[in-house]
Amino acid sequence: MNKTLPTPRCIIDNVTTVQTLTVLTLNVHKGFTPFNRRFILPELREAVRATGADLVFLQEVHGSHQQHAERHAAWPETPQYEFLADSMWPQFAYGRNAVYPHGDHGNALLSKFPISQFDNRDVSIDGNEQRGLLHCRLEVPGHKEVHAVCVHLGLRESHRQRQVRLLLELLDSLPPDAPVIIAGDFNDWRLKADVALSEHLVEAFGERFGTPARSFPARLPLLRLDRIYLRNAMPSKAQVLSKYPWSHLSDHAPLTAEISL
Repeated sequence: MNKTLPTPRCIIDNVTTVQTLTVLTLNVHKGFTPFNRRFILPELREAVRATGADLVFLQEVHGSHQQHAERHAAWPETPQYEFLADSMWPQFAYGRNAVYPHGDHGNALLSKFPISQFDNRDVSIDGNEQRGLLHCRLEVPGHKEVHAVCVHLGLRESHRQRQVRLLLELLDSLPPDAPVIIAGDFNDWRLKADVALSEHLVEAFGERFGTPARSFPARLPLLRLDRIYLRNAMPSKAQVLSKYPWSHLSDHAPLTAEISL
């Protein structure tokens, strides 16, 4: 279902053309450290805020969880994505993918730009892995429209291949001249999805360094799971945030990129 949002205050002015923006993508692991040893969402919020990113793509973020709320004194009264947005990202969208007796989780986008419309596309394949593509249309000064898609693909290769095809179908439905940013956890350690997507998109780390970034596990990144793909935009900088405190805040290291529109 497409949803249109009211436009509240936004800390980006609507006159000056935006030529570059900073993107951050992070699997937040539901606000817990690796192996779920400690709830660290407040620390994670401070680290995310310190990046100053214009767009934040989040995976595995809770909308609600009754049991966790009862067990952890620091559990926020608002959904995790709204707590992370705080006052720095006046716009946010949430795509609920997994629902269970005590709560739900999914993907979210935090934005300094107005989100005029968003849609969460169900790309779950047979089985118990609920997955979605959170597609947002952004109002970025100087551009007719900019599209952002937050991705979390499945753990099985056959599922990922089908989900990539659905992602490419979504891409084909967008205006061919509009900037598109696709970011998230692709679980694509074999780089097969990257081969298919790179025929249509530029991957930020691949463009800058020749290959997607190593992002998992966070303390000693070995696997290239997380990505930032672009169409009608180019990366001018790209970095893996794998040092402290990031190495202690999730099992995935965040990726950040400066993008020229």
